[in-house]
Amino acid sequence: MARLPSAERRRQLTEAAIRAMARDGVPNTTTRSIAAEAGVSLSVFHYCFDSKQELIESVITTLTDHSVTVVKQAIRPRATLEETVRAGFQAYWEHVRAHPDEHMLTYELTQYALRRPGFEHLARRQYQLYTDTYAELIDQLRHTMGLRLHVPVPVLARYLAAMTDGLTLNFLVLGDEAAWNDILDTVIAHIAGLVRDS
Repeated sequence: MARLPSAERRRQLTEAAIRAMARDGVPNTTTRSIAAEAGVSLSVFHYCFDSKQELIESVITTLTDHSVTVVKQAIRPRATLEETVRAGFQAYWEHVRAHPDEHMLTYELTQYALRRPGFEHLARRQYQLYTDTYAELIDQLRHTMGLRLHVPVPVLARYLAAMTDGLTLNFLVLGDEAAWNDILDTVIAHIAGLVRDS
């Protein structure tokens, strides 16, 4: 087995944990099964992570990064605010369609963390990550497009996180792509009413 830097080994184990948890569910995924998925010994896992709590935190952060990365790449000023917002949501939507198991896992991780004493802060951190990401994107667009907000950035960021969360869960449960697009039109129109060119 090749020796890898600790950060790279942690990344490898985190990705293996995501695959195992998405396939088997969070409660059924053990440190042993994660090590096997990554093709490393159990001792390597324990060298990289002190606890399952630390692993879950890494999984939550990595899952968020997976979808955030595609949105950040897609978000750039377009001809109109609506087109700009749609491009970001469209990139996220394509990620949901391509990786539904990953997105389902995010909800399972939330419930798992909320139900385990001492893990609750991980669920709060997960949702704070969503809000922080939207706040960063809003600030970026506010400066590059000269936008004026009718609501404070934290309020709009939390609203967008809640809307995205609801849209995603709705699709995962119902599998109705047409409904997702129709709802998205309404969300974009509403956002345009909250954020306008200066």
